[in-house]
Amino acid sequence: MTTTPSAALVQVAPVFTNTERLALAGFLAGYSGLTREAYELDLRQYASWCHQHHLRLFQARRADIECFARDLEARGRARAIITRRLCTVAGFYRYAVEEDLLDHSPAAHVRRPRLDYESRATGLDRNELGALLVAAGLGLPAEHALVSLLALNGLRVSEAAGTDIQDMGVERGHRTLVITRKGGKVVTIPLAPRTARAIDLAVGERVDGPIFLTPEGQRLDRHGAARVVRRVALRAGITKPVGPHTLRHAFITAALDAGVPLRDVQEAASHADPRTTMHYDRAHGSLDRHATYIVAAYLAGAAR
Repeated sequence: MTTTPSAALVQVAPVFTNTERLALAGFLAGYSGLTREAYELDLRQYASWCHQHHLRLFQARRADIECFARDLEARGRARAIITRRLCTVAGFYRYAVEEDLLDHSPAAHVRRPRLDYESRATGLDRNELGALLVAAGLGLPAEHALVSLLALNGLRVSEAAGTDIQDMGVERGHRTLVITRKGGKVVTIPLAPRTARAIDLAVGERVDGPIFLTPEGQRLDRHGAARVVRRVALRAGITKPVGPHTLRHAFITAALDAGVPLRDVQEAASHADPRTTMHYDRAHGSLDRHATYIVAAYLAGAAR
């Protein structure tokens, strides 16, 4: 005799109307890569929550979305994740309104958790970052090249892993690399001499294809890059959790600590909002860097 699972134990995927399906597809079509994956995950979580509460996406009200946020809080989700999910939901409804698929957005005035001003990511100080670069230099050229791109150029792991040999070049005496930033923006960045040498050694006699390869000859993905970074960190004697974003974080904080202007660091890190860059500033409250000293020195000659 064949038994049928209880309906209570069967998870049914959310069912969308044609208009809702059109809005979801149209909204996600505007993004690609990891950004699209993140937004797709956010909307899947929200759609599942609506389905569990017998709500259609286009029937939800502001109070429902507020309840979705409170439910995420109750399940221990980080404030940054809750904020991102709510931003995605708000963007989805805004798109639907702009395309005349919905009269008004129920998420327009939804409150979002206040985020901490300072970054809580694992940080490396100057000595730790130096030890990591030394350990990378003593290993395989590809490891050295990858760690250098992450730590000395502050690339996102997807940007570094997506580079090709054909992207290398020379511009006004600088060794350069063309990369595709988050959102699809293509930019040219300069390479420190040690980074360029490490890439040359990693590439060897190859003239095209990915700069970073797996032992099987495939393009290195972000998971493989994370394993490389962890392996180098262990060789450097660093016991705290270290990943690719740790090196990007270290690049930004090192640049700010070294006195690089915030606008230049923001551009190097490809942050759309300067407040994002400021989250990494460990010494933003330092009196030594207060503008009063610079202004006083600048006006000293004119105030005699």
